[in-house]
Amino acid sequence: MSLRLKKDDIVIVVSGEYKGKSGKILKVFPEKDRAIVEGINFIRRHTKPNAKNQQGGIMEKEAALHMSNLMLKCPKTGKPTRLGVRVEDGKRVRYSKKAKETI
Repeated sequence: MSLRLKKDDIVIVVSGEYKGKSGKILKVFPEKDRAIVEGINFIRRHTKPNAKNQQGGIMEKEAALHMSNLMLKCPKTGKPTRLGVRVEDGKRVRYSKKAKETI
């Protein structure tokens, strides 16, 4: 599966528990087809005290979502859109299929 979504893209969750919520992609794991989205899919981790976290305790952080559950948020309409790839001026660019604009 070719991953067209990249870091810092604004995406909308299209299925699952967080359906309809949007956020920015913080990290992409292409080998697993997953991405971490800001403010979505929080999990709790019980951590021991360490140098980074002196107190320890229960930490909340974002977990990865499968890429099939994410769609790019169209910059013009604000709705989920598919991505296309075309060549402009000898460069490969991504574009919104809904608004036909380059991203």
